[in-house]
Amino acid sequence: MTAVPPEPAPHAGDPRVSLYTYDSPTQWVWGAAVTLSDALARVLERKPRARLLLSGGTTPAPVYAALAKAPLAWADVDVALVDERWLMPDDPDSNARLVRESLLKGNAAKARFETLTRPGRTLQEAVAAANMHARNPPDVVVLGMGEDGHTASLFPHMRELDTALATSQPYVAVDASGCAGAGRWATRISLTPAGLRPAGTRVMLIRGQRKRELLERVLAGEDAREYPARIAFTTPGAPLHVHWCP
Repeated sequence: MTAVPPEPAPHAGDPRVSLYTYDSPTQWVWGAAVTLSDALARVLERKPRARLLLSGGTTPAPVYAALAKAPLAWADVDVALVDERWLMPDDPDSNARLVRESLLKGNAAKARFETLTRPGRTLQEAVAAANMHARNPPDVVVLGMGEDGHTASLFPHMRELDTALATSQPYVAVDASGCAGAGRWATRISLTPAGLRPAGTRVMLIRGQRKRELLERVLAGEDAREYPARIAFTTPGAPLHVHWCP
């Protein structure tokens, strides 16, 4: 992987956020993939294993496919999920299925994949297992942002959103009933700010002018209840690296 991401620009002088702007989707894919590969390589230089948390959705899939070509020690990488719909891992609409089909092939097929759901496991058991695994904190987290300003499965004005934002647990079950951005899948498991906090690298992948305009509104405030995507930079810890292309 030889693509070089552009020099990031601090957003409006805010040291918490750096913005990488690309001219084309192809540049964006490879620039973001190189950023993630480099971050994982740095972790593996100082630790025996690296932990990577991935978001679902159609936007990041090409980046995951490019990342799969990276010549990393993939057998030493644990891949897990930022969030999941209450669907089994082989469901076509699950985030687990997307990660398997886009990342876990080629070089990356040797990575250890940890799903949030499993047949025979209740929702409460799934959350408990996620929090147990999260005792090994993430090194690299990839976030997205919906057109309503949600990230992970934290939606604006969702039921018990305040609880999810304030909990000390890395993962929670959420009920996104009534949230348009949740579509048909109201019941979900989501990473929380507490689960994001330990990560040494935070990356947000977005595309399109509408998302860029939304990003400006998100970054203009601090209230995560209005735009939960704000947890990406308001949560104490590592700065946020946003990769965007038209």
